[in-house]
Amino acid sequence: MIRLRVWIVAGLMCLASAMAVVARPSIRMADQGPAIDLETVFPRQFGDWRIDERVPVVVPSPDVQAQLDKIYSQVLARTYVNSRGERVMLSVAYGGDQSDSMQVHRPEVCYPAQGFQVLSVQRDALSGVAGRDIPVQKVHTRLGSRNEPVMYWVVVGERVVGTNTEQKLAQLSYGLRGRIPDGMLVRVSSIHPDNQAAYAAQERFLREIAQSIAPQYQSRVFGSTDL
Repeated sequence: MIRLRVWIVAGLMCLASAMAVVARPSIRMADQGPAIDLETVFPRQFGDWRIDERVPVVVPSPDVQAQLDKIYSQVLARTYVNSRGERVMLSVAYGGDQSDSMQVHRPEVCYPAQGFQVLSVQRDALSGVAGRDIPVQKVHTRLGSRNEPVMYWVVVGERVVGTNTEQKLAQLSYGLRGRIPDGMLVRVSSIHPDNQAAYAAQERFLREIAQSIAPQYQSRVFGSTDL
């Protein structure tokens, strides 16, 4: 039965792929709504959080930067700190073309490429963020003694997608309607020995930053409430 379901899904995806090619999507969602400028969308200071100016900006190596440039049109990386000394690293990647030929790089793949161990990957839901319950992935990573719990989600167009299959189906759905979706990966992480404490701080951070992001960008960052 499971194998049959896999074949059915695969068949539907192949059929949708063929139809999407015939439909030839031409409407770029990135050109339809307000222009995305990550530096503007994500505030530098909000609530009890501000950018930690003492943390140096990490510049990717030329080969990594070249790969990023192929997939994303903008990348934002910041470290925030609050009055309690809690630090949360925010990394956002935005691409104006998330058609079938483009794919986001998920932390489960990126972190091992940098030498990290991925100890666990867990699906969860982040409630009460911009009036939404956002499906997220929690990835427990470690590099030597550095313990780094990661939380992230991916938005294709205005849909939050949890898996590569969901991402593919969202791309095909937009393609069948002649639309080329944009996409965003929002990731937060903390260097902390206690995963539970780290995720709690990340959730507080995300709920607070959501209140400071302008309404016109909410669906692009957190997904639409109408879907």
